Amino acid sequence: MKLAAEGGLAGTTFHRAIANGIIQGGDPLSRDPAARARYGSGGLGVLRAEFNDEPMTAGAVAAALQPANADSGGSQFFVLVTDQPALQGQYTIFGRVVDGLEVVQAISVAPVDAEGKVVERIEIRSVTIRDAPPPEPVPFSMETPEELSKYQAVLETSKGPIAIRFLPDKAPDHVRNFLRLASLGAYDGTRFHRVVPGFVVQGGMLNTRAQPLPQRIQKHVRTLDPEFNDVAHVKGTVSMARLADPASASTSFFLCTGPAASLDGQYTAFGTVVEGLAVLDALESVPLKGEEPAEPLELLSARVERAQAVP
Repeated sequence: MKLAAEGGLAGTTFHRAIANGIIQGGDPLSRDPAARARYGSGGLGVLRAEFNDEPMTAGAVAAALQPANADSGGSQFFVLVTDQPALQGQYTIFGRVVDGLEVVQAISVAPVDAEGKVVERIEIRSVTIRDAPPPEPVPFSMETPEELSKYQAVLETSKGPIAIRFLPDKAPDHVRNFLRLASLGAYDGTRFHRVVPGFVVQGGMLNTRAQPLPQRIQKHVRTLDPEFNDVAHVKGTVSMARLADPASASTSFFLCTGPAASLDGQYTAFGTVVEGLAVLDALESVPLKGEEPAEPLELLSARVERAQAVP
């Protein structure tokens, strides 16, 4: 912290990267482009180890060390892009990324040479010390089921808009989860990846997203306990996809395109299409390769808005 506050990291670079694994920076030698052959050897050997039980998971920030010397920390540090349990207990973790993990990931895939040194200069221009901001309020965490019923979501798809009204009296936690993710933009840029004519159109898988999910949104992704209910799975019913485990639903959902009584009581229905059934028909009608659409079916955005009064 003292080094950062005194500007000791400004002008250094991230000189080492392992794709989707680790990035390393903070070597004072990296201020000098002519010293590139020595990057990674400077700024070490001044701190004793302070091992702790903080997990070696994505976003952990730890002190870099000289080989086989636990008491050799200094200005150099590394950041984990993904979980690295094999490193547990071997390095001093002293911080954690709370915003910008997608930037860390982007740095990790920068071109490197045969020694793993980053080819381009990725400079730490400045380091700002500031008070930690208060926790952001969690969207849709306090509303009652009656209040949740006053919202709807509009799915802007590549075939047109679909409006969904929710059933919080039947599945309040699932409604809360969907509204939260939609309001944060988690579904924006995803695709409908599965189509079974006469059965379902499925979307919401985050691995279909055009860009990685920002960390501030990722922290709200979780699995859900089932809320099975008496809502029939018929055309227009919106329900949550899951794996074999009934408590494995997370982000993926499906819209029924026909009666599916076999799903009743087995999957959590939490909404219904109130506008855009013709759009749902258009999504269902695209050419397929098995159950995969032959053309991209984009979920451009999921917008949360106040529901229109029912006549």
